Amino acid sequence: MADLVSGDHTLDPLGDADVLKKAGIKKNYAKVGSGRPSTLLFTYGPGAIMDLPRFTVMPSGLDAWDRIWKRRDGVPYIHAPKLLAAVRRQLGQQVTELRPFPHQPAESSFSDEGRDLGLPALVFPQWLRCTGCDRLAPLSTFAYSNTNPYKPDEAKFEHVGCPGRSRTAKGGGKKRSPCVPARYLLACENGHLDEFPYLGWVHRGGTCSDASTPMLKMTENTLSRGASARIVCASCGASRGMNEAQGAAGKAKLPACRGRHPHLDAFAVGGCDAPAHLMLVGASNLWFPITQSAIVMPMDDGEKKQNLADRLKAVVGDDLPDYVGELKFLRKYLKDRLDVTEISDADLAQALTEALSPLPADPEVVPNTEWSALDLMVPEWNHLQLGTAGAHHEDEASGLVVTTRQLDPGLPKEFSRVLAVEKLRQATALLGFTRIDEWDRIDDVPTRQVPLTVNPPVWALATLNRGEGVFLQLDEKPVAAWEAKVEASDLWAAHKQAHRNNYANRLSGTAANIDPDTRMPPPRYWLLHTLAHVLFRQMALSSGYGAASISERLYGWRGTEHRPPAAGLLLLTTSSDSDGTLGGLVQLSEPVRLRQLVTSALRGAQRCSSDPLCSHRTPGPKEDFLHGAACHACAMASETSCERSNRFLDRRLLIRLPGPHRHLGFFDVS
Repeated sequence: MADLVSGDHTLDPLGDADVLKKAGIKKNYAKVGSGRPSTLLFTYGPGAIMDLPRFTVMPSGLDAWDRIWKRRDGVPYIHAPKLLAAVRRQLGQQVTELRPFPHQPAESSFSDEGRDLGLPALVFPQWLRCTGCDRLAPLSTFAYSNTNPYKPDEAKFEHVGCPGRSRTAKGGGKKRSPCVPARYLLACENGHLDEFPYLGWVHRGGTCSDASTPMLKMTENTLSRGASARIVCASCGASRGMNEAQGAAGKAKLPACRGRHPHLDAFAVGGCDAPAHLMLVGASNLWFPITQSAIVMPMDDGEKKQNLADRLKAVVGDDLPDYVGELKFLRKYLKDRLDVTEISDADLAQALTEALSPLPADPEVVPNTEWSALDLMVPEWNHLQLGTAGAHHEDEASGLVVTTRQLDPGLPKEFSRVLAVEKLRQATALLGFTRIDEWDRIDDVPTRQVPLTVNPPVWALATLNRGEGVFLQLDEKPVAAWEAKVEASDLWAAHKQAHRNNYANRLSGTAANIDPDTRMPPPRYWLLHTLAHVLFRQMALSSGYGAASISERLYGWRGTEHRPPAAGLLLLTTSSDSDGTLGGLVQLSEPVRLRQLVTSALRGAQRCSSDPLCSHRTPGPKEDFLHGAACHACAMASETSCERSNRFLDRRLLIRLPGPHRHLGFFDVS
């Protein structure tokens, strides 16, 4: 974790609201908005900028969240031992648990349950522009109002006494004009973000000659492209357009990055040597989450012992040493906090000893570039191999319920195994984020991964979804033989070259040392990916779920000395706010219905309304698109369903389409 120096500002919105209430100021409410767990994890997490109706806010780092949790006696946690182990490998062994977002549903829109919970956030950017007179100033210049506890969308900043754009206008000087965020920021490839230095910019690095506190204005030129605003100093008359900050020439005019992390109220020790980029508030590359996801699987004996030790650390905390040799009092303390009634004294004592064991002096954190997410999927694959035909497996702790299905004689012979996953839980943890580039496109994640805490975290943020699914496995022997044939083809050579071109063309210089071939999925992944897409498009017609609500989890890798080969896919649907789903996918795993589904999906993949253009699409020597015979009319899907953003799809690898690569199709449905 990077060395950070924190400011002395304490972010505690609810505590501030309590102080105001005691002072008799009861109409400045803390709540300013809301969001679903999925958006707060993937779109508006800590360090991102969230649009509200009247201004923008940035969810804070997890340090400030501890003040929220302290308002309650207990803290909920998410049971996902394998995911927790993966988080530890990347954030450190001091992480003891996964926690959900602080939330409690209210019984009605007028009740107060959960009003003392929520995500702390700060207004950012903190430079605002008056829509009435174009004044540009810090938010302390303007008046804030948030007076209705049941309508947080009415919270706003106003310029009281706004003169308008003409002082002779009717009512000049008496207006209350709304203010909006000034939309320009500075960001760097190391994940730092800062306010744009408007004062220094308009005065070209100097100061105003006529005022110690100059008055700035931001005017807009709607005829210009890009950064169309112009900054004007009303005190001395200086003026400068924001378009000068664009492009390579503009980058040289920007100040050096200060190494600021506004979500942590902290700066990097020693500053930052990366060049600053001009960034807009709503830019799509402002925040990329770094997440890990896992299906919650049953624990083995070692994981059970580790899980009990972790729970003791989290529940008892600093008082844990007081219970050494006092198991009777420990059980009494844990009575309403942690169920240990089935744990023997010997196992409880061992867990207590494990919980009190000191952490390594320098906990080993494995960089993302050396640790593969496949390592998190291997235990899932191994567990799904257990059982025999007709077997039913149910695990109470993980919530996993699996039944092996018989194979219909009409199902393509390449399928070797089908499971009905009647219940499952999927946990996703947020480890940090990057700016400018996504984390899987950079070669030094440990330095560019922005932390969520100032100090090493003791818990990580996660969500838990419940649902159901269908697991399909392909026979390894024909898959391996087919894969060797594909790798020797000119089609595969074209895809590999396109992947190299994509890395060379689209990266911003943060992954110059990466060998693109090491991140090219093998042919079996392309096969499974395309199969998954055509299947859940067909499933949407029969299951009662929309195609966008069905997602994929692909197990496609070659065997190594550390893991067995895999060729399977799990199609699932999950939800964060319901206990399970409707059973529509599980019913489709019944032998006859599955055979009909697979047959219809494969036959449907033979035709596309964009053929023959789609079926013959092959990247040329200088092209960089990461798909072949696939488009939105035949194989592409909503990005809520696809784990790779519709990359690595090709129907020619799935079925035998007419053309020069007909022999590369895995399934023969002629």
